[in-house]
Amino acid sequence: MAHYFDSDPVTAGNRKLISYRINGIDFEFVSDTSVFSRHQTDFGTDLMLNAVIEDIKKNKDKITGREFLDLGCGIGTVGIVIKKCFMKMDVTGVDINSRAVGLANENAGYNGVKVDFLVSDVFDNIPEDKLFDFIATNPPVRAGKKTVFAFYDQAYAHLKEGGNFYCVLQRKQGAPSTAAKLEELFGNCETLEIDGGYRVMKSVKGDD
Repeated sequence: MAHYFDSDPVTAGNRKLISYRINGIDFEFVSDTSVFSRHQTDFGTDLMLNAVIEDIKKNKDKITGREFLDLGCGIGTVGIVIKKCFMKMDVTGVDINSRAVGLANENAGYNGVKVDFLVSDVFDNIPEDKLFDFIATNPPVRAGKKTVFAFYDQAYAHLKEGGNFYCVLQRKQGAPSTAAKLEELFGNCETLEIDGGYRVMKSVKGDD
C-alpha cells in the first residue's frame, strides 16, 4: 500500500489542481497520487499557516534572521505561502517523497516564487552546519511516533538560538505527547491555536 511518506511512489499518477486562499492571496497547487492531502489543503496545515503568519507579523520587530524551513513539505504549500507572504524570507523545503518534491518545485514556479525544495529524509541532505530561524512542520503521524519525534530532535539541532519551531497535530494523533516532548526539548511550548481537534504549537530555542 502506498503512503505519502514513501520515498519513491510507484502508483499511477492522476494530477489535479488545488485552489487555496490565505492572507488575502490566491494560490493554486498541482497535486497527484501518493502525496499528503492530495485533494485539498488539509485543515491542520491551514490552521498552522494562519497561526505562523500571524505570529511572524506580530513579532516582526524582533525578527533578525530570515531562513525558513518547510519540514515534510509535501507539494510545497507551507513554503510557498510563507515565501509569498514574506518575500524577504529565504525558504527551503524538504520531504522524503520524490514525487511530492517534484510537484513542490513545479508549484513554486507556478505561483511565482523561488523556494528550494529538495528530497531529504528529514535533515539527511541538509548540511550539518545549516541553521534556520524558523522551522514549521505538519509531521507524518502515520509514519509513527519514532519518526515524528526524530523530526523534533533534528529540528532543534538545526535551529539558530532564538529560532522558532512550529508544528500542528490532532489531539487524537498525539498532540499532548508532542507538547510534552517539545517542553522537554526546548524548555518551552506555547499553544498558538486550537480548533477542530488540532493544536498548533510553538517552541523557541534558548528562550529563557
